[in-house]
Amino acid sequence: QVQLVESGGGLVQAGGSLRLSCAASGRTISIYEMAWFRQSPGKEREFVAGIRWSGGITYYADSVKGRFTISRDYAKNTDLQMNSLKHEDTAVYYCAARSTGGPYNFWGQGTQVTVSS
Repeated sequence: QVQLVESGGGLVQAGGSLRLSCAASGRTISIYEMAWFRQSPGKEREFVAGIRWSGGITYYADSVKGRFTISRDYAKNTDLQMNSLKHEDTAVYYCAARSTGGPYNFWGQGTQVTVSS
């Protein structure tokens, strides 16, 4: 099993920045890829950014390209640097991990990000 704990959420004005962190523990050797998802009230959870552990290949949703950056370290932690935040980025952000190319099977509890317009 893998446990994920997010931190770094909060309230920020539009145009500002926040950095989210996700600390992984447990059987981290099994992690193939980590990602960030988000969910706003009344909307489905959506993919934001992902990073493959081997090689550090990154993926982004079109809505955040050029504004958000995902990174990882070799302690199996991942960060999400969010710049030029918009009101529509307001959501609960979740860290996720998967041990294969299938569905994400490990999830954190989520951290609230609120962007005031």
